[in-house]
Amino acid sequence: MRKSLNLSDILVTVIIALIFGLIYKLWGPLYGIVSTFGLHIEQLIYGMWFIAATVAYLIIRKPGVALLAEVAAAHGEFIFGGEWGVATLLFGIGQGLAAELIFAAFRYKKFNMFVVSLAGIGSAIASIVIDYYYGYIGDLALWNLILMFSARIIGAILIAGVFARLIVTALEKTGVTNLVRPVSSDDYKSLD
Repeated sequence: MRKSLNLSDILVTVIIALIFGLIYKLWGPLYGIVSTFGLHIEQLIYGMWFIAATVAYLIIRKPGVALLAEVAAAHGEFIFGGEWGVATLLFGIGQGLAAELIFAAFRYKKFNMFVVSLAGIGSAIASIVIDYYYGYIGDLALWNLILMFSARIIGAILIAGVFARLIVTALEKTGVTNLVRPVSSDDYKSLD
């Protein structure tokens, strides 16, 4: 399998990203509603903003896809009128780069739920660092910070890891992913 991205890889990644960009835009108001419950419950659904990178990587399985997908999804959310404006683009770069680094650490050869969940955790950590730069989390008490970080990481594992893996597994069973990459028996074994 060729490791460099070709035009169809890029186009499929951007289409996936734009779909998630629209989802991100629609997810913002839900996040706002859930945040009214307090105790950082909204952080459990924050992982949705990391899913474009993991889903695109699981489908295309080439270097650069996670970063491209997350950046394109952030641009999509921005274009669709996302409520966080240009800051969304900075988050897309940080979250996509973090996921990309995790996949690179496994030499782009692992596609299981553990690795995808680690990529989600990496994106969560990157988003926390960017949030710290914006200054609002530095004022939280230590117990509140721990609660927020824990909930965001759990959300990243559940949504960008487990849910993303389940989505791609379902797509693979339909044969849709054969259009962008043939599925081999090794691919099915890697799902375990």
